[in-house]
Amino acid sequence: MASISATAHVPAWRTVLSLPVVVASLGYFVDVYDLLLFNIVRVPSLKDLGLSEAEISVIGAKIYNWQQAGLLIGGFFWGIWGDKMGRRSVLFGSILTYSLANIVCGFTNDVALYSLLRFVAGLGLAGELGAGITLIAEILPKELRGYGASVVASVGLAGAIAAFFAVKLTDWRMAYFIGGGMGLILLALRVNVLESFLFEKSINKVTSKTVHWWTIFTKRERLIRYMRCMGIALPTYLVIGIYATFGNEFAKALGVPGDIQAGTCVLYTYIGVVTGDFFSGVLSQWLQSRKKAILLMLLMTFAGVLALLYGGINSATTLYICYGWLGFSIGYIAMFLTTTAEQFGTNLRATVTTSVANNVRATVLLTLPVFQFLKPDWGVLQAGAVVGAVCFLLALLSLWKMEETYGKELDYEEE
Repeated sequence: MASISATAHVPAWRTVLSLPVVVASLGYFVDVYDLLLFNIVRVPSLKDLGLSEAEISVIGAKIYNWQQAGLLIGGFFWGIWGDKMGRRSVLFGSILTYSLANIVCGFTNDVALYSLLRFVAGLGLAGELGAGITLIAEILPKELRGYGASVVASVGLAGAIAAFFAVKLTDWRMAYFIGGGMGLILLALRVNVLESFLFEKSINKVTSKTVHWWTIFTKRERLIRYMRCMGIALPTYLVIGIYATFGNEFAKALGVPGDIQAGTCVLYTYIGVVTGDFFSGVLSQWLQSRKKAILLMLLMTFAGVLALLYGGINSATTLYICYGWLGFSIGYIAMFLTTTAEQFGTNLRATVTTSVANNVRATVLLTLPVFQFLKPDWGVLQAGAVVGAVCFLLALLSLWKMEETYGKELDYEEE
């Protein structure tokens, strides 16, 4: 297979909108749709299954944790699979797994089965984004990777908006059917997606050494690189998992009048994320620096958090504008994963990128308990400020010593 980078005569826009990029974008769209769907339908689906409000609160949290466990396990499973068997195989296997799981979710009438299906769905969802970003990082010319990340992210994160309206316009069962159906249609589109040239070159090397995935954690320098990749992304899921998800509580603490729904705060945040993710990729190309682009986005996010907590917001309109700004500012999700892919050699690239994507999502399992623990004594705003301060400090420290990877050649391996 010829690498896309070899076709220099092809216009840049056609290269960025090539089939692998388009399919990775649509895959991320379905991924985000299905990932957030349970959060949106949790209450109506469990109520429809006959649970009381008290039971919904407890059991809903348990089912969500099963989904998160699937993401954590799947992040390493699909990553290791991608480095052994190829990035393309992950794109097929992961989408088939979560599409079928979501379709069956639409038929379920049993809470225990519902929990198992969300675990399986999480397992499948874990492979989508990391494998897609790894693939396009390896096939696009080094000068265009940022644009590719912009396309993937902006199309993909629109899946959150689609999930919101799918539930509004249909019922929870049909929303699951829609997600699963979109996945199966996408599976057919992936038949013509070719494998990464760099992966094939690496796997066919006679002199290639086997580097075990666990050396990410046993080799100090490699572990530091891995932790930095996670660290720079901490504010993204801080905003999504705490500030937006508990937007109703922040609104109440600020004294914002009216019935502020957390779901609406999440919606405005994701509208911002879609535009921000496109912007951050273009910004990194313009600055010719991943680090400078991420730093600017981090500073914008920090300004948005200060405005939310201490800006004297007193109306729903201003609050939603603030969440839109926060979403725009954390719109470097695909950019930090592209940077992650560029930090590691071909023989560990999929493992690292896929696991980091899901580990960052799971950081909410650490930040949320701290936020909940501090709330009774410190109040919502101060608790949010303390958790935020820690996340931003770690993000800036991680970025400080990180290698600049703009324009970096990826044809190398870890030893």
